[in-house]
Amino acid sequence: MTKTWIDSHGLRLPLYSLDTLVIGSGCAGYNAADWLNDLGREDIAVLSDGKNRGTSRNAGSDKQTYYKLSLGGDAPDSVPQMAADLFAGGGMHGDHALAQAACSARCFYKLANLGVPFPANEFGEYVGYRTDHDDTRRATSAGPLTSKYMTEALENSVAAKGVPLFDDMMALRLLTRENALCGVIALDLTQLDSETFGLTLFNVNHAILATGGPAGVYHHSAYPHSQAGMTGMALEAGAGADNLMSWQYGLASTKFRWNVSGAYQQVIPRYISVGDDGEREFLSPKDLDFVFLKGYEWPYDPAKPSSRIDQLVHREIHEKGRRVFLDYRSDPTGLDFSALSAEATQYLERSGALCLTPIARLEKMNPQAIALYLANGIDLRREPLEIGLCAQHCNGGVAVGAHWQSGVPGLYAAGEAAGTFGSQRPGGAALNAAQVGSMRAAQHIARQGAAAPAYHEGMALEAARLHSHIKAALAREGEHPTQLMERCQKEFSAYCAHMRRPERFDSLYQSRIAALAEYFDRCAIPEPVQIPGMFLARDILLTQAAMLSAMRAGEGSGVVHTRMEGGGFVSSHIPARPIPKRETWFETVWEDYRT
Repeated sequence: MTKTWIDSHGLRLPLYSLDTLVIGSGCAGYNAADWLNDLGREDIAVLSDGKNRGTSRNAGSDKQTYYKLSLGGDAPDSVPQMAADLFAGGGMHGDHALAQAACSARCFYKLANLGVPFPANEFGEYVGYRTDHDDTRRATSAGPLTSKYMTEALENSVAAKGVPLFDDMMALRLLTRENALCGVIALDLTQLDSETFGLTLFNVNHAILATGGPAGVYHHSAYPHSQAGMTGMALEAGAGADNLMSWQYGLASTKFRWNVSGAYQQVIPRYISVGDDGEREFLSPKDLDFVFLKGYEWPYDPAKPSSRIDQLVHREIHEKGRRVFLDYRSDPTGLDFSALSAEATQYLERSGALCLTPIARLEKMNPQAIALYLANGIDLRREPLEIGLCAQHCNGGVAVGAHWQSGVPGLYAAGEAAGTFGSQRPGGAALNAAQVGSMRAAQHIARQGAAAPAYHEGMALEAARLHSHIKAALAREGEHPTQLMERCQKEFSAYCAHMRRPERFDSLYQSRIAALAEYFDRCAIPEPVQIPGMFLARDILLTQAAMLSAMRAGEGSGVVHTRMEGGGFVSSHIPARPIPKRETWFETVWEDYRT
């Protein structure tokens, strides 16, 4: 990596030239950098707007489960069976399903070898359990902080190899030349008060987008406040997107954003509703089996009877104007273990958790779950936990091929930034997809010839244009970007979340397109510290417009593909690529591998 300075349009900007820039410091980003280094690519760097901010470090539920090929227990499993199960969920390309199945064991064992404490029995079998949208026992976990442990282990590995990290640096633009990636413009968050507002140029051959999902589009969200995503940046650069309308929503705590799945439901807490007339329970004894099932049927899915719980919570909050809490201090009225389903009673009994209260059962099954809330100022032993029905994960994202490269040559996406999950993926498949996808991207880059990136004069011109927008926004009075963003987020939660209002899609789409057309002419910020929010709000508008385009196309077979066209977005249904025919004859594979 080399650093020079560019003097252009009255600005003196730093210019870094390197082969590959990884954008994002979660478990996908660090894994990409780690693999690139292992594969001999040393002219690389990681860029992050704050290495401790992302979802991998700060979210639970799906991020605490790792879905992989079965590596313990008596149930038979195979790569084609796992690929078929992933593909059967719909909305997924077959090459993604096959790669995620075939590479899952390799990626999992790498994490275990790096010290992620996945549990194994005395003989080394990594046994598993059932998870959302799956009837096998492929899932495993290191507890509520699984993805945090993964990120820390990969970060330590990358740091030990000396891979540079540009921390406190926010990517703003992906630049192309002849439709191929040529550079990235970023914002140095430590230099916002400078004459250049911290604008920084990166001259690159490749970039791997590992910025997470578009967490900022919804108001009611289980994503950490620090996570926003930058999907719009990729769409504006010419990348397409798959299945942006496909999301997971589920029950989550709201004071401290964390999904209440797994043991939080399996211990069968009380559901209480609080309003001006006081507190009351609103579930009947016949609903308690559904509460148990929410442990591994966490995502809202009206086709599953257990989602009656989500619907009842939604009714209390959004139709009756009340607040809903989980109370672990005492049993729900009418709880009778002998009246529960055999599945529920056997699960609790085998876990040694037929205790007198939900908190005692949780202490037995998952004491880390209690400690997690206590560390964030909530004592489940002493107070109820406020919850809501929140957006948790985007199953869509940037459209990529079998090597996780987008339609823009040189631009890759991995983790939740990539649209590789499918409509009804098993819980925990996201972590496996992040590891497999980032490895596949690194492998693809490493197979290409290394060459110094060619500088493109358009980079400085675009930086000067952004500089003028910032300068004008600081001098203008008008609507603050965060006000616009909050209004749009609330609209999305009201009309475009788990219960959608299709009749509103057209007007919402047009309002986003209109706001984008005049954004830089109307945007006003009072001080430089608001510059990042100015670009983040615009990225959220872009992503919302693309999501609305996909929603207007509607659910159907195959994949909904979205691309930017003529100042707006166009979405269409395309067939899902089938699972590729596999070559398994050893001599043939060995020959191909050698060459």
